[in-house]
Order: sequence, then C-alpha cells, then structure tokens
Amino acid sequence: MTASQQNNNETRNSAIAAALILVVFGALFYFMPIIMLAVGPYSHVLAALIAIVFVMAFFAVFWLRAKAQKKR
Repeated sequence: MTASQQNNNETRNSAIAAALILVVFGALFYFMPIIMLAVGPYSHVLAALIAIVFVMAFFAVFWLRAKAQKKR
C-alpha cells in the first residue's frame, strides 16, 4: 500500500467517524427538548445541567479524537 492510498484511507475513516459522531449527537440534540421537559418538573437545575453536559460531551468527543490522532 502506497503512502497516498494510506492517506486516503485515513482521511476517509476520519470523515466517516466525524459523520457518525454528528449523526449520534444530532439525534440526541433532537430529543433534548423532550428530555429537558420531562426532567423539568422535578428540577430546573437538573434540566439545565443535562443540556450543559450534552454540549460539553459533543466537544469532548472531538477533543479526545484529536488527542488520539496526535499520538499516531
């Protein structure tokens, strides 16, 4: 396998991983209002914390992926 083919495979794998992450988090964010409305009657603070954790997790996944790619 040449360096060019290996680079193309790595680029394609990175694009597939990013697309998969976006689809999964997109689905979670689609249901976010339903989740927050379900939790809201129990605790407004908990509903806000759930939203904050979802947003932080979205960026954390890409940050961890970048760290893993740097090691290679």
